[in-house]
Amino acid sequence: MKTRLFFLAFLVLIVSVSCQRAPHGAVGVLGKHGMVVSAHPEASAIGLQILKKGGNAVDAACAVGFALSVCYPAAGNIGGGGFMVIRTSRGEVNTLNYREKAPLASSRDMYLDDRSNVIPGASTNTILATGVPGSVAGLAEAHERYGKLNWNDLVQPAIHLAQKGFPLTAHQAAYLNSLKKVFIKRNNATPIPFVKDGKWQKGDTLRQPDLAHTLELIRDYKKDGFYKGVTAEKIVSFIQNNGGLLTMQDLSDYQVQWLKPISGTYRNYTFYSMPPPSSGGIALYQLLKMAEPYPLKDSGWNQKATVHYLAEVEKRVFADRTRFLGDPDFIDIPVDKLLDPEYITRRIKEIPLDRASKPDEIEAGKFTYTEHTETTHYSITDTWGNAVAVTTTLNGGYGNKMVVTGAGFFLNNEMDDFSVKPGVPNMYGLIGGEANAIAPGKRMLSSMTPTILTKNEKLFMVVGSPGGSTIITSVFQTILDVVDYGMTMQEAVSAPRFHHQWLPDYIRAEPEAFDSTTVSALQLMGYSLKIRGTIGRVDAIRVWPDGTYEGGADPRGDDSAKGY
Repeated sequence: MKTRLFFLAFLVLIVSVSCQRAPHGAVGVLGKHGMVVSAHPEASAIGLQILKKGGNAVDAACAVGFALSVCYPAAGNIGGGGFMVIRTSRGEVNTLNYREKAPLASSRDMYLDDRSNVIPGASTNTILATGVPGSVAGLAEAHERYGKLNWNDLVQPAIHLAQKGFPLTAHQAAYLNSLKKVFIKRNNATPIPFVKDGKWQKGDTLRQPDLAHTLELIRDYKKDGFYKGVTAEKIVSFIQNNGGLLTMQDLSDYQVQWLKPISGTYRNYTFYSMPPPSSGGIALYQLLKMAEPYPLKDSGWNQKATVHYLAEVEKRVFADRTRFLGDPDFIDIPVDKLLDPEYITRRIKEIPLDRASKPDEIEAGKFTYTEHTETTHYSITDTWGNAVAVTTTLNGGYGNKMVVTGAGFFLNNEMDDFSVKPGVPNMYGLIGGEANAIAPGKRMLSSMTPTILTKNEKLFMVVGSPGGSTIITSVFQTILDVVDYGMTMQEAVSAPRFHHQWLPDYIRAEPEAFDSTTVSALQLMGYSLKIRGTIGRVDAIRVWPDGTYEGGADPRGDDSAKGY
């Protein structure tokens, strides 16, 4: 009864009605047999080619992953890592963790000076920022368990793409030009294909022969073509010659993990997402369960009361993230307590009705118990009803901007996703806690949130996003836009977004997220707002009642949906 009265009180806050409305009218790409939505049209086309050849969603996911390493080098990778959520046509759901690891020679205070102060840039812009890559092992393992086509057929399209080259988009040309001086500085021993005399232009061809050869070794020897032999030697030699820590043992010891998904219900839907070391699944669970009793449809899309409530929910979830989440192989995480309905209800009751709460009013839950934005996400469905959600990353755009000599790919700077020093923010402003402190062989905490939803035990949605800390809230808001506000997949993917992560204490919002009335009302409640560029780049698929797939490709980038 108290909870019901609480939400009725929230509705009273809607004292003025503005003209802000949810986007409507747009429908994404439709397909009866399969759908691929990724960050680049070349990768989506390759994924569709695999589906038409008789491959399943996992086959296409592997092919898209390798293709993105060629045509989307800012975030597509073989030098990074990621997470995969798989749902088979039989209803089996599994998650694959191929997150990077700290090298065995790493240490808790490796980025601190002799006064215990953080050394600026050490965890992002140097060779010491590199974790042990997991992408190749992850894709190989997914294919081993679920693949249908031959491995060679999945890697060869990426090899061909690297050899013949592909035309740069306007976004890519501008991005490469902006980093030219950085690329030269960090790769001054050997020329790299990402730097040219003059400026890159839209339509210029980018060829990557060294990367093509690396992919050929992966094609011929699967994961051993990367973690052993010639490529492994190139990686270790490059890293150690530049003062890094990674060794042949780090590469040969790397293992992926199959994990049980974080799952729950939201209204009439069931969702499945990643468990730790991703924070995404637990955070999404908390967000959805706190949103579930709130009358979102009645309070209005991006209206004052809605934004206030969702921002307060987000603050509390990110406070818990800071305190409790990390690599479960190294710490105990009170998962059951974080997801407990009584705890969720208690957190809801903490939210003030008529004002913004301050950070020092919000603490992580008290229990007794023993990620720049250049990540990328892709969603795939096939003719049998299998579905795959993959989020993969180098962390910052082009990782640490260093290309392995002779191997042709960028190294990640994922070590910044650890708590370099507990209490000090990382590149995304996320405050780190003890649970995510650096340790040899440990996986760094992530915000990646690849997610699959079902309704009445049938596939309903495949969704995910890049965006560092905004990944979680981008996925969350996309789900709300479809389930609560009745948007199509494309409408939800395109809709303006906002984000709050507890610290720093302000709402980040895209330019069209709020009208002037809502902005003024939120400011009167005590919120600080910062209008920024894009938040997330959601690539998602929705299944309509007749079985048609709708692919929603985010217009914020070069993202592309292709179906048949």
